[in-house]
Amino acid sequence: MDYVLLAENIKQWAAELGFQKAGITDIDLRQHEPQLQRWLDANYHGEMDWMARHGMMRARPNELLPGTIRVISVRMDYLPPEAQFASNLSNPNQAYISRYALGRDYHKLVRNKLKALGDKIKQEVGEFGYRPFVDSAPILERPLAQKAGLGWSGKHSLILDKQAGSWFFLGELLVDLPLPIDEPAQDECGKCVACMTSCPTQAIVEEGVIDSRRCISYLTIEFDGVIPIEFRKAIGNRVYGCDDCQLVCPWNRFSNITGQKDFHRRKVFLTSELVTLFQWSESEFLKYMEGSAIRRIGHLQWLRNLSIAMGNAPYSDRIVDALRARLGEDSNLDIHIQWAMDEQKAKHQPEAASAIQTKKERLIRIVQKGLKRDA
Repeated sequence: MDYVLLAENIKQWAAELGFQKAGITDIDLRQHEPQLQRWLDANYHGEMDWMARHGMMRARPNELLPGTIRVISVRMDYLPPEAQFASNLSNPNQAYISRYALGRDYHKLVRNKLKALGDKIKQEVGEFGYRPFVDSAPILERPLAQKAGLGWSGKHSLILDKQAGSWFFLGELLVDLPLPIDEPAQDECGKCVACMTSCPTQAIVEEGVIDSRRCISYLTIEFDGVIPIEFRKAIGNRVYGCDDCQLVCPWNRFSNITGQKDFHRRKVFLTSELVTLFQWSESEFLKYMEGSAIRRIGHLQWLRNLSIAMGNAPYSDRIVDALRARLGEDSNLDIHIQWAMDEQKAKHQPEAASAIQTKKERLIRIVQKGLKRDA
């Protein structure tokens, strides 16, 4: 078997299946084990218990699939043409949803394409051991992607590519074939710390290290409890995930718009007014979010996130009425609704006082003009 030719063919087949880049690496991740253990010991994984439960298996692909000696790492761009980037992030009455979740859930799509890649290889070499993964197993996908030459790990911990930035999904195909490996990507971040300084909750505690407990993506997606008060205002109108560290990254100037229509913004998000989304019934949420990654957080967590955003929005009678209408549906949700109503009330009172003061000043000017005229 000419494995050099096979590796070239694999990359060509990957491109034909819709992957923008593919690379091959060995499975040696021993140098990442100490850092992974320190991260777990610091409880930076928050309530994602499976992170600790699987322990060092994440750095040992051959424990996931015995016999594995290579990993084919792939990249699929997801930035939709209607991304609008940060335009609705600056509109406090609109919900900001992480760019990756605007379209269809990527897990099944990318996994199916990886399986198709495995089947294509099988047609060429006969029976062999392989298994596709897309966020579906304890595996250090980013270090593998860097070793496979797909990009380097930025200070926000995401993989960056010089020609594509970071708006892409990763997937892995574990194989037992002795394929030639690619050169690892080199760090190109230099002294830039834009991602670290722009994080709304300072979740990037050191270069490449994220304290999930402070991360808005974790808080709005993985965490289903009461969001700490200290982070609620910083969340702003981010109701599902957060892209701030990517939005400020200079390398994302080179990002590519995806040609994969499944990742395009779904119509229901063309207008994402907070009150409208908050008024969805559970059946409407399930209907509109069918096939979306957002569906897995459930309706109550969706409402919890929206209530925080509504508390952060400018005062509106409509917001207050919508919040009040949902009080009593769930004790966890009530905590966030009450906070949002208190925030709205606090904003309303200064405005009322300001309006009264403005009226007083206008009356004084009218009186003064009258006195001058009489004089």
